[in-house]
Amino acid sequence: MSIGYNIAKYRKAKHLTQEELGAKLGVSNQAVSKWESETSMPDIMLLPQIAESLDITLNDLYGIGAPKKAKSLCGRVSAGGL
Repeated sequence: MSIGYNIAKYRKAKHLTQEELGAKLGVSNQAVSKWESETSMPDIMLLPQIAESLDITLNDLYGIGAPKKAKSLCGRVSAGGL
């Protein structure tokens, strides 16, 4: 998933309009619209402020999930083992 998609998803979840989010960030609603439609990307310096405004982490904004636990490929070794 893209940053633009995630901005739209979390903005809508908080019941914010593009205009309201833009006002929080000091940008126009057209800028927010361009980010969400992936016509342009937000300035990298705005990313922490976007995440804070949406009450999410930067990982959420980037669409990075929690790390998964590694599964053992070897299985269990018995006590009498090697």
